[in-house]
Amino acid sequence: MKVAVLGAGAIGAYVGAALHRGGADVHLVARGAHLAALRQHGVRVLSPRGDFTAHPHATDDPAEIGEVDYVFLGLKAHSYASSGSLLAPLLGEDTAVIAAQNGIPWWYFHELAGHPLEGRRIEAVDPGGAVSAVLATRRAIGCVVYCSTEIEAPGLIRHLEGTRFSIGEPDSTVSARCKDFSEAMIAGGLKCPVEPNVRDDIWIKLMGNVAFNPLSALTRATMAEICAHTGTRELVATMMAETLEIARAAGSDPQISIDKRIDGAQRVGHHKTSMLQDLEAGKALEIDAIIGAVVELAELTGVPAPALTNVHAAIALLARTCAA
Repeated sequence: MKVAVLGAGAIGAYVGAALHRGGADVHLVARGAHLAALRQHGVRVLSPRGDFTAHPHATDDPAEIGEVDYVFLGLKAHSYASSGSLLAPLLGEDTAVIAAQNGIPWWYFHELAGHPLEGRRIEAVDPGGAVSAVLATRRAIGCVVYCSTEIEAPGLIRHLEGTRFSIGEPDSTVSARCKDFSEAMIAGGLKCPVEPNVRDDIWIKLMGNVAFNPLSALTRATMAEICAHTGTRELVATMMAETLEIARAAGSDPQISIDKRIDGAQRVGHHKTSMLQDLEAGKALEIDAIIGAVVELAELTGVPAPALTNVHAAIALLARTCAA
């Protein structure tokens, strides 16, 4: 199995190292000091499950790699539309793309049989079809990441917790390509269940992201601090309740209680969300996939979502003023 990891950052390099350890032919696409370290020392992983080092091929030129069986996409969702020149050399007729993204994916209504919005494009994550023009929906395999990693130094990945990468087909079948990729991930020491209803997993994770990510960026608070404050805890619960209603109207039925989801977030402790980390680092915020698309789905399905709409407006203004 030949796999290219496009966007070999904290998650991508960790997955690439695990796949290589399991026997896959892995190629990492990275740049700068991180790429130089990967070439010289390989991917060094520090993990409570055991440290290890892997030496997959690393490059900044996908043309060196050529066509692969799978592209594991470790880029942020807002980078997808501009990734065409990097993706093109990697794509053969049957290449699958595993998009390990937060939030609502561009393929969400693809193959959603029986739903009135089947085939509908979500503008927040596929504006004018710019993403689907680069990433054909037929290639897409959904992926929900339950894993926390960070780049401690160039080429050095700190694995904090979690090894689960749930994957699934948009048409809800258990395909051969999903089973093959799952087996390769498991061989590398990761959990990779093939979920017939991967959209349910997307919503379960999104329930936390849609509330905690923007609120943390707006308040500069950790997840524990948001949960401990009565007002923000109630706002989180309201946003999660709206999100569940939108999920059901969009064809999913995630089975998790709001209290359980908030309690789980509180146990994470004083953790800065990815959106707060990006804000502090001066990076673009993942607003569209995490909350913008959810607000758009509320409008498309006719579900009232005043809390989500208002928080979305506030975080969008923050992003605009920070970019100015």
